[in-house]
Amino acid sequence: MREIIKAKCSDISSEGKGVVKLGKYVCFVDGLFPGEEADIEILYQRAGVYFGKVKKLYSLSKDRIQPKCKVCTSCGGCQYQQISYQTQLAFKTKRVKEALSRIGGIKTDVLPCIGMDEPYYYRNKIQMPYGKDKRGNVVYGFFKENSHEIIPVKECAIEDKRAASILWDIKELVKQMKLPIYNEDNGKGVLRYVLIRTSYHYPEVMVVLVVSELNFPGQRNFVNELIKLHPEITTIVENENRRHTNVILGPKEKVLFGPGFIKDDILGLSFEISASSFFQVNPVQVEKLYKTALNLIKTEQNLIILDAYSGVGTIGLIAARNAGKVISVEINKDASRNAIENAKRNNINNIEFYCDDAGHFINNMEGELDVVIMDPPRKGSDEKFLSTLLNKKPKQIIYVSCDPETLARDLKYLSKLYQVGYVQPVDMFPMTAHVETVCLLTKK
Repeated sequence: MREIIKAKCSDISSEGKGVVKLGKYVCFVDGLFPGEEADIEILYQRAGVYFGKVKKLYSLSKDRIQPKCKVCTSCGGCQYQQISYQTQLAFKTKRVKEALSRIGGIKTDVLPCIGMDEPYYYRNKIQMPYGKDKRGNVVYGFFKENSHEIIPVKECAIEDKRAASILWDIKELVKQMKLPIYNEDNGKGVLRYVLIRTSYHYPEVMVVLVVSELNFPGQRNFVNELIKLHPEITTIVENENRRHTNVILGPKEKVLFGPGFIKDDILGLSFEISASSFFQVNPVQVEKLYKTALNLIKTEQNLIILDAYSGVGTIGLIAARNAGKVISVEINKDASRNAIENAKRNNINNIEFYCDDAGHFINNMEGELDVVIMDPPRKGSDEKFLSTLLNKKPKQIIYVSCDPETLARDLKYLSKLYQVGYVQPVDMFPMTAHVETVCLLTKK
């Protein structure tokens, strides 16, 4: 029998878990918020830290609310559905400020996190595994945290509403047509995941069927029936994934219906989105994020801007409208190729694209840089890039981060030469603990 203790939550962790102090030890608890007291069941210990779950609540935070989703406490996708949105924003502002101070040694003002007017149903990319429950029934949903148990979800409160009925009808078609569901244990079966991408500015919907083999039995009938049920679907793609990993998409794909992509806009520019394209999942907040970053650039003629970690070129292409030249660097070949296509689509000619490691590229490039925009992955930048950046000495560095802790680490390194003068968190993922941050660095 697991130990149960009664304790009070004193703080919130960077992962959105309640922090409970047990003498000299700490316990992290899902769904528990500062000021709340509860009976806590200790689940396990790892690296000297305990993890637990709430068995019974005795006192509630004044900011606690009834969540929209009934399974938010078990699916692991949302950490904050039970707390008011304004409190969520306050948590995120606090997380950025504390990370900069604790990790980076940076004492600076942090502006209040920019939130959404409607913080639900915002995600334009939905991906769910299909499987079978213990009774053999077809189910779809999210994997329970730290497991491969599927928590069935009929409608997710943070994903585009158009996806819910499509996912349900795919389940019904699977049952009617006896399409074998993939079994992770023995590698048999066909359907593994369904990925849905939606456009915000256009009435376009993509469905991606992730299967263990292309051209599955009954494929044509399956697609025809799905289109009849959902004429709003504008393209269907079949993706083959034979790998026994957590990676959802495989390397091969086939267009079964429509053009194989959808399009969407960001700040007046048009982008094509394929099954595997990286594209910001919150179409409302991405415009606020990019506006915040680009408004920091000094208005000067013929500015030379480096867009490092550029992905499919979104922020660099937008920046090019007010620059002399933009240099876009991205190591992923597919993303770099998409960026070139996006430039042609929008008739932007003052941007150059390079498929290269950002650190290697900047170390070998000639000439001066006025502005560097860097938007690295969650792990942050590396010392090779940062050290070369210090040698290049651009007038401004605009750092767009998706992780406050790696941001703080990188800013500590850059603070040898640069002053952090502006820090603005932006909430790209309401109901979760994630937060994006825009920082402006200028030479001391």
